Amino acid sequence: MKYRQLTQTQRYQISALRVAGKSQRQIAAMLGCHSSTISRELRRNSVHGYEPERAQYQANTRRRTAFKRHKRVHWLTTWVTERVKQHWSPEQISGFMSRMNAPVRVSHQWIYDLIHRDRLEGGKLWTYCRHRNNRGRKRRAKEAGLVKIPNRVGIECRPKEVESRAVLGHWEGDTILQGHKQSGLVTLVERRSGYLLAGRLKRFTANQTTQTVIRLLKPVRGAAKTLTLDNGSEFAGHEQLAEALGLVAYFCDPYCSGQRGTNENTNGLLRQYYPKGTSFAKLSQTQVNRVVEQLNNRPRKRLGYRTPAEVFWGEYSGALKTGGAAFIT
Repeated sequence: MKYRQLTQTQRYQISALRVAGKSQRQIAAMLGCHSSTISRELRRNSVHGYEPERAQYQANTRRRTAFKRHKRVHWLTTWVTERVKQHWSPEQISGFMSRMNAPVRVSHQWIYDLIHRDRLEGGKLWTYCRHRNNRGRKRRAKEAGLVKIPNRVGIECRPKEVESRAVLGHWEGDTILQGHKQSGLVTLVERRSGYLLAGRLKRFTANQTTQTVIRLLKPVRGAAKTLTLDNGSEFAGHEQLAEALGLVAYFCDPYCSGQRGTNENTNGLLRQYYPKGTSFAKLSQTQVNRVVEQLNNRPRKRLGYRTPAEVFWGEYSGALKTGGAAFIT
């Protein structure tokens, strides 16, 4: 029989049944609990007879002052709270502590419980957690406007090695918009490491998108072999950026965002900082860079709790000897 603490109503019933002359076993059977529960209740909460109000008060006091596993040392709770406020997920925090062999560790479930208790007490820690949004309906291919992209090369022509994520240098690209192309960001994510680059678009045109992509990738063009893009008309200048960067651009199938899953997931992380309706025209590139830096320095489960920056720059420089190795999938 699963143990449950007695309620105040049950304590009134115990008192009434005792007055009626019922035995402890009879009371237990009528309340649906074990006889030892009744015995313990009477032993712990009887002073000059059994009074249900006093018994409930004493039980509440014991529960409030009892040691609980969630009452960790103050510095640990503070450290975990700070990571949550930096938008680390509970699983990332727990995994990072395990990877670093921290002397004191907590499970991701303990962190979820911490966030839940904070919310019940009126705290705002839960607002830093990620929320899944429903995907919009798929539209037909003929609505995709593919004719706006000259000399488009489909994803079916992309080398098979890109799928394995075994080597650095294969990127995915997309844009995040405000309203109907009022302002936006262009986002580029490296598939193996999850490393993010993002640039603000003052005007949502194909020319500015092209120039922004070139500006972002030029410093790391040695680690840019392919770029898989969305079918938006803003990427109509793909031939120009491919020539400038020495890479090959491919386009996913219409409205098949799963073919750019890394980029889509990362855009979801950015939406935590920039909810729908955010005016990117009011942001500076410096502000965007701060957010990008936070995401690039957040440990990821699939990277063995390394950070995207650690994997990208480590493998790009040759300092991290994991090139070609499979991470957690």
